[in-house]
Amino acid sequence: MNVIEINNLTKTYGKSRGITDISFNVEEGEIFGFIGPNGAGKSTTIRTLLSLIYPTSGSAKIFGKDCIAFAPEIKKQIGYLPSEVFYYDNMKVIDLLKYSASFYKKDCTKRIKELAEIMDLDLTKKIDDLSLGNKKKVGIVQGLLHEPKLIILDEPTSGLDPLMQQKFFELLEIEHQKGVTVLFSSHILSEVQRLCSRVAIIKEGKIVTVEKISTLQENNYKKFKIHTKANLDKSYFDVAGVSKLEVEGNNVSFLFKGNLNIVLKKIAETEIANVWIEEPDLEEIFMHYYVKEA
Repeated sequence: MNVIEINNLTKTYGKSRGITDISFNVEEGEIFGFIGPNGAGKSTTIRTLLSLIYPTSGSAKIFGKDCIAFAPEIKKQIGYLPSEVFYYDNMKVIDLLKYSASFYKKDCTKRIKELAEIMDLDLTKKIDDLSLGNKKKVGIVQGLLHEPKLIILDEPTSGLDPLMQQKFFELLEIEHQKGVTVLFSSHILSEVQRLCSRVAIIKEGKIVTVEKISTLQENNYKKFKIHTKANLDKSYFDVAGVSKLEVEGNNVSFLFKGNLNIVLKKIAETEIANVWIEEPDLEEIFMHYYVKEA
């Protein structure tokens, strides 16, 4: 079953680009990555999905229901963390969270304390006195306090220090084990690589590809680094399947997709001092998609 279904979603702002024909589905219980650089259209897609803004054309469903027609009903089951959080400065953290909880008509006191403890958040402080990172923690607790079935995260780790990022990822894993579905939007590819099973890559308002993370990495590309004994001309590695070729003196690096025997034969023809073959990280694969599209 699909928890999110997005079909040809388009949002235009006059002559400015928004998003064009966005389509992808998020299955129940999966952590789905939504990646692209800042300004690619991730937040616009999410805001349209949450009916905070309305699409120019196309449609979206959450839990099988139209996002606009059933918006109030759907939102009771969603936890949302925007990329930037803004609050009433004079409120104490606990008062703000209790106020948020009141919309869900259930007692969230125990859950608030539990989440605040995990995220090391002081509930007695005033919002105004909090750092950017602590305001982000408030947003995380606020998004999870009502135990939603779907969590939508827009650049969730910005402002969090590495230790808190780790705790936040652990928290998401716990929610995931309970069967909660997560849409994780980020421009930080290592996060997506670590958490998600599938990913949609967005570029300039359009979806470039929707793939399993394992498919993107597995047998797709190998990253070669070679230290040769003599300087080589760049044309030496003019082999089908080689991309992102860089030659500096006797150091050569490139990505390779295809029959490994061909490239290994080529390497064997020259005097080498050392060779490294690795799986590339998602960032390099991602950049390849961008270059390919361009």
